[in-house]
Amino acid sequence: MSRTPSAGALSISGLDRASFSYQLDPQTLTKLALEMGRGTLTANGVLNIPTGKFTGRSPEDRFIVRDAHTEDLVWWGKVNIPFEADAYRALKARVLDYLNGKNLYVRDAFAGAEPSVQISLRVINEFPEHNLFCYNMFLRPTATELEHVNPEWTILHAPGFEADPQRDGTRQGNFAILSFDDKTILIGGTGYTGEMKKGIFSALNFLLPTQHHALPMHCSANLGNDGATALFFGLSGTGKTTLSADPNRQLIGDDEHGWTPDGRIFNFEGGCYAKVIDLTEEKEPDIFRAIRPGALLENVVLDAAGVPDYTSKKITENTRVSYPIDFIDNIVLPSQGPAPKHIFFLTADAYGILPPLSKLTRAQAAYHFMSGYTAKVAGTEAGVTEPKAAFSACFGAPFMPLHPSAYAEMLMRKLEGTDIQVWLVNTGWTGGAYGTGHRISLKNTRRLIQAAMSGELDNAPTATDARFGLARIAACPDVPTDILDPRETWSDKAAYDAGAERLAGLFRDNFAKFEAGTTDEIKAAGPR
Repeated sequence: MSRTPSAGALSISGLDRASFSYQLDPQTLTKLALEMGRGTLTANGVLNIPTGKFTGRSPEDRFIVRDAHTEDLVWWGKVNIPFEADAYRALKARVLDYLNGKNLYVRDAFAGAEPSVQISLRVINEFPEHNLFCYNMFLRPTATELEHVNPEWTILHAPGFEADPQRDGTRQGNFAILSFDDKTILIGGTGYTGEMKKGIFSALNFLLPTQHHALPMHCSANLGNDGATALFFGLSGTGKTTLSADPNRQLIGDDEHGWTPDGRIFNFEGGCYAKVIDLTEEKEPDIFRAIRPGALLENVVLDAAGVPDYTSKKITENTRVSYPIDFIDNIVLPSQGPAPKHIFFLTADAYGILPPLSKLTRAQAAYHFMSGYTAKVAGTEAGVTEPKAAFSACFGAPFMPLHPSAYAEMLMRKLEGTDIQVWLVNTGWTGGAYGTGHRISLKNTRRLIQAAMSGELDNAPTATDARFGLARIAACPDVPTDILDPRETWSDKAAYDAGAERLAGLFRDNFAKFEAGTTDEIKAAGPR
């Protein structure tokens, strides 16, 4: 049902001719989206929507307004593209003019489960299905909190508005622009819901370090029965979701977290936004069972009976579902935990070079955090067997407004004087690169992580790799010892050495762009 606020509480500058549907519940939003032809219903009553031309984010069309707040702090470049303040104000005025006179869907919410750094936000959506996404993904205020809500940030979301690049200063018709002076995220020309989620993530990645001395992180987090938190960082395909979803541990959150100055870990979000390509109940039972009325599917192909075909890539490989975090049973509420005892950097090394599990020093942790490495298979067509390295600073480069060293040095300070152990986990190939070797078994990876968290590896023997300097675990109960030394799994040792040197070179080449703003200690922790 709609909650009607006072006129003052819902006074939105520039939208005096618009009407508002405020805080609608998921059932009402689903019904409205269906009535407007904005989506279809699955056989079990879940709204499935197309997101139009854009089925993913458009990094080249994401901008940050250059102003007094950002001029000297943002790491400007291909990731953080500057947008002039005058052009932003003119474009915002056109978006407001476009939205004026329409019935808009308004939601007040929070981002950040830690009250001391939490931001309040107001989302103004052109369409109901996008407001449902915001209900799922942001933290939902209580009735009492709504009575006193005073939103600090605004998301203006107008998928139907197309910019004129020549007039507006955008690259093309779609855009996502962050203004820290105006405290607004302006989105137009795209119906992809993730732009809203990642807009708030980007804002927090700037605000938390610069205003609160808190470390923002693109990672999942869970909590053990012993009260110990574990963090999992990893790019797509590394197993982050799979490995953090442990039936013996409670989920804090699956994607975006902060680490406060006094050591608490907190989730930014009130929901989960998961890929569903090739989803099965056997592989991802929590996600599969969370797809029930109130969830929101995106770009999933349905058969004639309304049953999702999760194997289909007809629309996109980036099929998604959003749902409130309490659609999962084994969770922590509120979504907070103590400082981590273990941090795992996951990489699917398709070159087959890195060990299955290595201990990292503080400086190595900072170096690999800044590198954010994985290697993906280049393609699935016949004859393509060459992996391709992928580096994403801090495991979330598109959303990090500051220089990566700012986040890495903050991580080092978090680790200093503690017994927190950072691990590098290769979930990729062994016995050779992709096309020759094989994928490290999930069973062995799970066992290595469990042994690390249980303390079984505290005094385990290690061997230091001469090229990468990694202290790899040399023995682990219930894991075959012969897989722990990657070189020994290759029949052609010379080919391994050549591959290792090539990978080390890729690390060095990638890190060169960080050299100017990075300490010597971190630079020295890379491959020799």
